Amino acid sequence: MIHPEHTVIGKISYTNSWPVFHNFHPSSLSFPAEMVSEVPAILNQGMAAGSIHVGALSSFAYAAASDRLLLLPDLSVSADGPVKSILLFSRMPVQSIGSGRIAVTNTSATSVNLLKILMDKAVGASPEYITAPPDLNEMMEQADACLLIGDHAIRVSWQDQGYYVTDLGQLWKEWTGLSMTFAVWAVNRGAASHKPEAIAEIAEAFAVSKRRGLRDLAPITHEACCTIGGTAAYWNDYFRNLCYDFGERQQEGLNLYFRYAYELGLLPQEVKMELWSHNLLTRVKE
Repeated sequence: MIHPEHTVIGKISYTNSWPVFHNFHPSSLSFPAEMVSEVPAILNQGMAAGSIHVGALSSFAYAAASDRLLLLPDLSVSADGPVKSILLFSRMPVQSIGSGRIAVTNTSATSVNLLKILMDKAVGASPEYITAPPDLNEMMEQADACLLIGDHAIRVSWQDQGYYVTDLGQLWKEWTGLSMTFAVWAVNRGAASHKPEAIAEIAEAFAVSKRRGLRDLAPITHEACCTIGGTAAYWNDYFRNLCYDFGERQQEGLNLYFRYAYELGLLPQEVKMELWSHNLLTRVKE
């Protein structure tokens, strides 16, 4: 049970966010705080409703509630090219899928909508999408291609399954020339105005944790090897390949993603990204 006086911090469970969270300890903050690690849907609801005050959430979940959220500066999970954990497996090259059927999971709206944007705008295809549990063989029994994300995609990528493999981060980079942001850190606007000192301390603690995590990846790669498998070398490359900043380059790529999502009717409204700052709000340049 969450204490009503506590500041509540949301933790995304995906491996790709570990370098930011690994050295972040709510107990070291100067005020009572607790961290909740939940499935994305619960985190997203909590951030939008304000029962979770600050934390990580997927880019698309941020977009859906952007009128109630502010982005923390310089924190994201982004890739300027291959992301290595959002992979489309297909029987034919991606350009040949056409009106075929693609199986997707219901766990990542960011990745599924990135796929829909790329298929429509980059490839010029109009496939049928079906939802299925994240199992490569079962998905491919009922579809021409399937999208796997996170640990499911990583594990499957370690063996050659005989399918074409398209990395959505790579395809986005080839088509737009930009980076793609998959997760962001945000603060509920109510919490930002009611607890400015607490939010400032949390933002700084995340920044310090990120720097420490990237300076010494060894304990993080060890944890990944123990929980998911693979080698330390694989995980070191995986984490080093990702970008945890949220500068102008990442903001530009995410702005474009949101614009296309709105154009395709995947988002009901245009997104105006606003960054939290201790003293003032700064709107991200269009």
